[in-house]
Parts: sequence; C-alpha cells; structure tokens
Amino acid sequence: MSTATDAAPRPPGAARRRESARGNPLAGTGTLVRFALRRDRVRLPVWVLAVLLVSLSGIGKARTMAPDDPDKAADMVKTLSGPAMLAMTGPAHNLSEFTPAAALSMLMLGYGAILAGLMSVLTVVRHTRADEETGIAELIRSGVVGRHATLTAALVTAASANVALGLLLAGTLPGAGLDGTTAGGALLYGAAHTAVGLVFAGVAAVTAQLSAHGRAAAGMALSVLGAAYALRAVGDVGSGGAGDTGGTGDTGDIGGTGSAGAVSWLSPIGWVQRGYPFVEDRWWPLLLALAAAVVTGAAGYVLSTRRDVGAGLLPPRPGSARATRALTHPLGLALRLQRGLLLGFGAGLVLLGAMYGSLLGDIDTMLDDLGGDIREALTRAGGSLSESFASTVMLVLAVVASLHVVMAALRPRAEETAGRAEPLLATGLSRSRWAGSHLAVALGGGTLVLLAGSLGLGLAGAAATGDAGLLVRLPGAGLAYAPALWVTGGVAALLFGWAPRATALAWLVPVYGFVVGYLGKLLDLPGWLNDLSPFGHVPELPSADLRWTPELLLALVAAGLLAAGLAGFRRRDLETK
Repeated sequence: MSTATDAAPRPPGAARRRESARGNPLAGTGTLVRFALRRDRVRLPVWVLAVLLVSLSGIGKARTMAPDDPDKAADMVKTLSGPAMLAMTGPAHNLSEFTPAAALSMLMLGYGAILAGLMSVLTVVRHTRADEETGIAELIRSGVVGRHATLTAALVTAASANVALGLLLAGTLPGAGLDGTTAGGALLYGAAHTAVGLVFAGVAAVTAQLSAHGRAAAGMALSVLGAAYALRAVGDVGSGGAGDTGGTGDTGDIGGTGSAGAVSWLSPIGWVQRGYPFVEDRWWPLLLALAAAVVTGAAGYVLSTRRDVGAGLLPPRPGSARATRALTHPLGLALRLQRGLLLGFGAGLVLLGAMYGSLLGDIDTMLDDLGGDIREALTRAGGSLSESFASTVMLVLAVVASLHVVMAALRPRAEETAGRAEPLLATGLSRSRWAGSHLAVALGGGTLVLLAGSLGLGLAGAAATGDAGLLVRLPGAGLAYAPALWVTGGVAALLFGWAPRATALAWLVPVYGFVVGYLGKLLDLPGWLNDLSPFGHVPELPSADLRWTPELLLALVAAGLLAAGLAGFRRRDLETK
C-alpha cells in the first residue's frame, strides 16, 4: 500500500539558495518590488497623474497673474506679496522676476509637494506596517526574504513613483508654452517634487517602526507633513512683503529678512521652494531634502532591527484591570478605539486654525496698495477682505476634518479585515449597531474637530483684529460645513456596505473638495465642478449669508447614504479570517 505522506521534491539548489539568503538582509527585494508595483498598478499611476494635473491646471492662471502690462503686473505683485497670499503660496522672492513660469512655481509647488508627500507616506505605510497588521508580512517572511527586504521594497516603490512624477513634470512643462519656462527650471521643478516625496517616504519608514498600527503610523507621518507646511507658511509670512520683491527678500542663502524667515528652513517644503524654479534655479536646497531622506530612511532600517514583526517600538499602554461600563456598549467601544485619532485631529486643527487666524489682522492693509480692479475682484463675494480670507480658511479646516471622518468611517473595514469584528458579531450585537456606532463616532467626532479648528481660528483672529465677534461668527461658520462632513462619511459608509474592496475611493471626496474648492479659486475653474462636491454647496460664511436649504438637503443626502450603507452591510458576507 502506498501513502501520500512524502513531501513534494524540492527544486535542485533550493536548499543552497535558502541557506545563502540567510545572511543577506536584502534577499527577495526584487521580487517584493515587483509584487508591490503589481499591487499598486492602478493606485500609483492615479496618484502621479493627479499631482501632474494639479500643476498643469495652474498654467492658465499663471498666464493671467503675470500679464505683459507692467501696471497690472505691479498690482498683482503687491497682491501676492501680502501675508495671506504668502501663507497660501510660497516665498516672496519668486516675485523678484515675475514671469508666468515663476507664478506657476509660486502657486503650485507647495501644493504639489504636499500631494507628493501624501503619496509617499501612504505607499510606504501600506507596504510595511499595514501588511504586518494584516498578517501579509508574516506570510512573506516565511519565505526566502531578508530582514530589510520589505522596507527596501516599500521605499523603492515610493521612490519610483516620485521619480516618475518628477520626470513627467520636467518633460511636460517646457511644451506648455508658458513664458519664462526653461528646460533647467522645469527639471528643477520636477526634481523638487521628487525630493520632497523622498523625504516623507523616509519619515514614513520611521513612523512605521514606532506604532503597531498602520493608521497610527500614517497619522504620525502626516502630522509631520502638516507641521512642515505650517512652518513653511509661518516663515514665508515672516520673511515676505512687498519689500522683498525687488530681489532683497530671502537674502543670501539663509532664507529671510528676520528670525521668522528662518522658520521656513525647518521645513522640507520650504527647502524645495527655495530652489526658486524659473527664477534662480538653485539646486543646492534639494541636497538638504536628499540628505534628510537618507537620514530618515537609515533611521527606519536601524529601528526595524530593534522590534519584532508585528510589534512597534512604542509600547502599548496597559489597560485597566476592569473595563468600564462604557466599553460594554458598541458606542463606548468605538469611541475608545478612535480616541487617539479624535484627539490628534482636534489638536492639529486647533493649531492650524490659530496659525491662519493670526494673519487676519494684516489682511485689510493689503487693500491700501491694490488697484481698483483687484480690489473689486477680492471683495466681489461680499464682506470684508478678512472675512473672505476666513471663509477660504474655513474650507481648508473642513477638508482636513473630513479626512478624520473618512478614517473613522472606514475603521469598521479595518476591524473586519483584521478579524476582530467576527467575534463581536458572533454575540448578540447586531451589524447595524456595531457599524452604526463607528459611523456615529466618525460624524460626531468630525464635527467636534471642525468646531475645535474654527474655535482656534476665532480666538487667534479675535486677538489679531480686536474683533470679539469673531469668537462667535467663525465657529458658526465652521459648523455650517458639518452636513458636508456627514455626506463624506455617508459615501464611506456606502462603499463599506456595498463595495468593501473599493473603500479607498472614499478619499476622493475630500481630495476633490480641496482641489475644486480651494485651488479652484486660484485657478478659475468652472463653477459646475465645485457643485459636484458637497463642500461646494455650503454657504461661504462669514463673508456670505447663511442659507438653510442646502444645509438641509446635504443632511438628507447624508442620511440616505448612511442608511443605504448599513443596509448593504447587513446583506453582504462578512470577511473572516
């Protein structure tokens, strides 16, 4: 009688290859790179094309901002050299040789750097910490894979996307017909995106070693990205002004006319912007970014050797010996699981709102130097210039708060794929109560963090302007965006219920809202594009009047999306481990 217990014959040389790979920490890296590119064959091209289109969309606006008429160009220089515009765009030294290409660099390089950093963070975390959290990394490491192969593959994948982005920008801009564009400037503009993307890939490599959870790792890296943008804005406002546009601003290679200007040199985004593409074409600031990328990447490798697979260097806090009564209810459990995310976003939005609020006191002084046409354009929406600026900032706060809503609304999907939802739903807990509790925390928490950000804006704005009424008007303006946040959460719930594998599409709502709502004002995008975003239907308080009809309609749409999402979750199969 024969048996089938004999092991399958191994290929010739397999034992020798496995033995030789034991001492090679990079064994299997090439295979893992191909695997990562295969997994991201749609995701990364979409990211790269999106960042490319953001830059290209500013070409038309750059032409109008730097006209041939010297008088109109001088008026535009005065407008862009105000503190509000410098906080939103870039250093004033870009205005020293004000060509359409220089205007494009000033307007779009900072936003492109943010998107490149976001792409890098999400890519590295996805292929490192997220894979460890879901058990994929453990399965991969059971084969012939070196200790550093996984991290190296993630960094190579992110670097490949950033290099492709830089090359596309360098190759596309010279053919756009924008005055002032040079081949060297276009290459520097593309390389700036690549360099800042590499920096935040290294940052993500570090944060992926600190926490045992992918969300926390991404959150820490994105906090660094947000801090880099804030430092850049503070430094540019401190070193800017009309007096800097004649070539004296940003003097030398130190980066400012005072101590405030030096703050920008604490930010990787500030480094790449101070290459001044199409103005001076300085390459050496990019060396700072590359050095930071090497240091943070090396730190990621060192830290990875000091922890076990699946664990983080930051030890989890031991819980209480006895659970509170709140943890026996689904809402209390959901709030406990998302407490860190809620507190982190709340603190971040308070700081962001306070930073922008401190600029409100200087906004109205810009009107003294502007021509009649520009003054009319800035005040066309109604209200004072400071109120118009505050309404624009409120949109930014709302979009950031919507990121919290998406992350919190997709937490049930993470619990499901990790296998933690199955034992809970095996009890008497219904699917609707379980998922509904997480959605309630997402929507309620998003509203709270938005209120926190608008309070920070109101407090700082009232202190800067002496107008105590901002303490009431600005928080009220922030709450007007709450229904738009609920619609964002409803879209995430709908995808979770009916198409759980496509939940990443929920991120398109805040990204699209930011592009058409915030950048659309700078780029003169058609108004109907803004109507496709839930944020585009919210009255732009405090510069506009409150209208209740769109608020109620958005609330009804959100309720319908949430109900449909929960209905879909009740009907579909649960993903089990």
